[in-house]
Amino acid sequence: MNTARLRDRVAASDPGLLRLAAGLRTVVAIALTLAVLGLAGVSVRHLVAGAIAAMVATFAIREKQRASQAVTLALGLPLALVSLSLGALLSSRVVAGDLFFVALIFCAVYGRRFGDRGTALGLIGFQVYFVSLFVGATVSGLPELYGVLGVAFLCSAAARFLLVPETPAGLLERLREAFRARLAQLVSAQLGLLDAGPEEIDEALETVREGTARLHETALMIQGRLEEGTADEATARLVQRRIADAEIASERLGLLLLSARSAERADTLTLHLPGAPAPRAGRMPGRDEAMAQVRRDLEALRLLVLRPAAARSGTALSQVRNRLLGYREEDRLPPAPPAVQDVFRGIGETARAVLGLRIALDGPQDESDDSPETARSREELDAEDAVIDAGKADEAAQEELTGLRRPTTRAAVQVAVGSSLAIVGGEFLSSQRWYWAVLTCWIVFLNTSSTGEILVKGYRRLLGTVLGVLAGIVLAGSVGQHTWTAFALVLVLVFAMFYTAPLSYTLMSFFVTAALGLLYTLLHTYSLSVLVLRVEETALGAACGVIAAAFVLPVRTDRRTNDLLVTVLERLDEVTEAAVDQLSGGTPVELLDQARDLDQALADLRAATQPLTHPITPLRARRDTARYVVALLETCAYHARSLAATAELLPTHPSIAADPRLRRAGRRIGDNIAAIAAHVRDEHSTAAVETGPSIASLLDTEVPGTPRFGRVTDRVLRHVQRLDETLVGLARPLHVPVSAPKR
Repeated sequence: MNTARLRDRVAASDPGLLRLAAGLRTVVAIALTLAVLGLAGVSVRHLVAGAIAAMVATFAIREKQRASQAVTLALGLPLALVSLSLGALLSSRVVAGDLFFVALIFCAVYGRRFGDRGTALGLIGFQVYFVSLFVGATVSGLPELYGVLGVAFLCSAAARFLLVPETPAGLLERLREAFRARLAQLVSAQLGLLDAGPEEIDEALETVREGTARLHETALMIQGRLEEGTADEATARLVQRRIADAEIASERLGLLLLSARSAERADTLTLHLPGAPAPRAGRMPGRDEAMAQVRRDLEALRLLVLRPAAARSGTALSQVRNRLLGYREEDRLPPAPPAVQDVFRGIGETARAVLGLRIALDGPQDESDDSPETARSREELDAEDAVIDAGKADEAAQEELTGLRRPTTRAAVQVAVGSSLAIVGGEFLSSQRWYWAVLTCWIVFLNTSSTGEILVKGYRRLLGTVLGVLAGIVLAGSVGQHTWTAFALVLVLVFAMFYTAPLSYTLMSFFVTAALGLLYTLLHTYSLSVLVLRVEETALGAACGVIAAAFVLPVRTDRRTNDLLVTVLERLDEVTEAAVDQLSGGTPVELLDQARDLDQALADLRAATQPLTHPITPLRARRDTARYVVALLETCAYHARSLAATAELLPTHPSIAADPRLRRAGRRIGDNIAAIAAHVRDEHSTAAVETGPSIASLLDTEVPGTPRFGRVTDRVLRHVQRLDETLVGLARPLHVPVSAPKR
């Protein structure tokens, strides 16, 4: 049990074991290279060159298919040999060497427009040229260095394809296990929220927020791997459907628990806004007794998530599953206040989602011990599976940017200018090690799109470098000239660098600099002055990068975030319009893909607002506004996902049917989204957000005897209403006019 619990914890903390695999693969490649070169009796300088080349050949390649990885690695070797040769040939020609280095940097960044392969080859070309400068490559020493590069690339291939292999199917399987583990953690967090006292409620609510965000992150990671990791497109669609069901059901269960803690219904905004007041539980007649049953059922739900294989015929767990699924029937709900009965319904729907996830991931199950309620749930799932269409929606044509408007071209020009400044400034600091400034300038431009992002990344790199210098002094003084001890420590630091890279850029920079301190020791160039120079070059490179970003074809953070905000609003409009149209009886479309496009656009916006929300920003009001807007958009995205998931149930779910009256509500929501987007594009826009009667009142009918809501469920109305209210709330921080309610 302890082993299983540890495995689940590791799977949840590192979805798909991506960080662990990346670190191990790189360390194995370096260690294998050092072993082969050590047996060959090469010099320490060549050992250092081989270690860095093996690291570069391993981490540069990010393609998902093994065949594509092999092709890129094969192309990378001759490119690396050419880059190394030019580095050695131009080392004595200062001006020509500097000009070529700038041209190489431009080409490496520009190559990102050609996808993963272009990015990888650009990285290899640049980094191997850097290696030639670092080890002082000469023309006479090229034959031996060619052999070192060949060994490094072969060892990288062995680590990638033989020793630490990774297949798309295997990675997807690990991501699925991570999703299960994180779903179980979220249920545990919800249990903590249920039990939290007045002093613990804020911490418990924050844990639920984090659990919801982590589950959503894993769902997005799975979405990106489905096509390569599944046998066919129909299977990919099925897994996508079940992942979305489980994600939405678990988030809704958290909201229902919040409602049950207080007398008022909770909005998803409460889960996304840090600092929002948490509901305080007071004693309510009949509620406390029912809450004890809720607690037991949440424990059972967590076991169903973690141990799906144990829910077989004859086991107590299968009986528990039958009971939880029974809550989907109104006559099986325990006696309780309405808010707590909603929680039981939410548990039933989450149990159904877990059942669907288990069938999609593990295949057909033993049904001999099913209750009638469980059998009905299976029938619904089978009916849904039958109508899943493998066809993909046509992608909307997008404007193809050209010239300096293309992001890769703009970034290439910026980094070339910044590197030129870094070369000039670096020569004044040190004619021997000026390339450190260029390396920093290059790195702060990677995966950034605005001046603010570059500033934050440069600050983090400088902080990590300063701390790494201190660690490098201690480590270098400890190992002295013990070569293999130093290399062993380098391997540990390299693993830590790759394992922490997605978590903290500062930590990654710390481990990189500490490792470089050890490599300086091996090259007999270690001194306090060299490490201090490293800090100075880093500061210079970061400053040159910020200057280039600010004055050469700048992309202001405001402009970047506004563009992404418009994209999020457009995706939100597409999902909402398609879902409401389908719920109104329109033609079915591929809603889940549109919902994931919305999620990805929102993730891009969240990343782009980091400079605005960073703790060091002096613009506090602007920071609070950015956080508030992103929180409101997360609220909108949740309700849009829920509408999309509900709309896809129309063909199979007996309690949901199309209602044409929903189109009227959908038009108001669409008009409001368009008004907000127009104002973001042009602050002088006269478009206004319209308020008015509630969504429920828009569905009133003038035909006597017609049911007020037809067969549209209360859940659909709630999501549409919350979406409408949140859009009105979004208009205020963005200074969009709000029209007076119609009378």
